[in-house]
Amino acid sequence: MVRNCRFKWTLKKRCSKQQTHVHEFLGSTKLAEEGADRHNHRFAGVTGQVIPKGDSHVHIIKTKTDFLNHFHRIRIITGPAIQVGNGKHVHFAKGVTTFNDGHVHRFQLATLIQKPLV
Repeated sequence: MVRNCRFKWTLKKRCSKQQTHVHEFLGSTKLAEEGADRHNHRFAGVTGQVIPKGDSHVHIIKTKTDFLNHFHRIRIITGPAIQVGNGKHVHFAKGVTTFNDGHVHRFQLATLIQKPLV
């Protein structure tokens, strides 16, 4: 059996024999800067696998924004699962991008439903 490795929030590597689920995500940052430089960024990706937490679980989101004349990194851990019916769930996350080009952007997102067609 292939070992499937995942990372804890501390970024210590853990390996398990069972693959868990992931979620797609996409979003836009909030506007930053003023005047002609006022702008936002878009981002998208797939979360890391399940990290058990209490009676639920969370996921790591690690990505970059789109590139204008600069980009920002996003690295955050989601909140616990939010049930949306039919055994499906999403996760919420909010945070701040890295500081690039003299500013940061705030953002918030909800992941897409895991296994949407199953």
